[in-house]
Amino acid sequence: MTCPLSLHALRNTIRLKLRGQAALQPLDEAAQAELAALLVVHEGVRGERLLEPGRGELRQFFVIEGLLKRVVTGPDGREMTLHFAGEGDLETCWDAWQQRAPARYAVVCAARSLVVSLPMAEWCAFLERHPAAERAFHTQLVAVASAIAEHAVTLLMLDAATRVLQFSDRHPELVERLPQKDVASHLNLSAETLCRLTRRQRAAGLAA
Repeated sequence: MTCPLSLHALRNTIRLKLRGQAALQPLDEAAQAELAALLVVHEGVRGERLLEPGRGELRQFFVIEGLLKRVVTGPDGREMTLHFAGEGDLETCWDAWQQRAPARYAVVCAARSLVVSLPMAEWCAFLERHPAAERAFHTQLVAVASAIAEHAVTLLMLDAATRVLQFSDRHPELVERLPQKDVASHLNLSAETLCRLTRRQRAAGLAA
């Protein structure tokens, strides 16, 4: 379900939570109100696709509740999750917008989610009017890009068992929230392999 933020039953709560977004913290009350007038709220269920690769309007997303994932599809049709965005995080089509190209990935609800968004054209115009927010936004872009690049190196350099152990150590909150198939997609493993390695690591932990 999608509706303008101004008409949503939780609009006051959503506006309050938006202030915690790193890219929006530099904004004063007037700028916050200006942005709120541009936003729509989307209540998504797990598996719902908010953006499809190669088509659809490029949008800027802010996660209020729940979890989004950025997904690419290989030539063989196999999906891989590049990145997760939880409460207080953002998801963006910035690179595609800058290149005037379609998005190369999908944005999917990894859990039941409450998300606000606006078209990239409106978001970029807003940033031009608010340079402090633009600087904060670009800092977040760098952090997301660095995390994705680090993950790509992990997939190349570490064996399957080490990838599972590292993910469990670094993201215990995601291990608890995500279905195994989503974790497997992120680690470039089959669900069966992930299940086997997880059982083995748990058994080793109990034995220790």
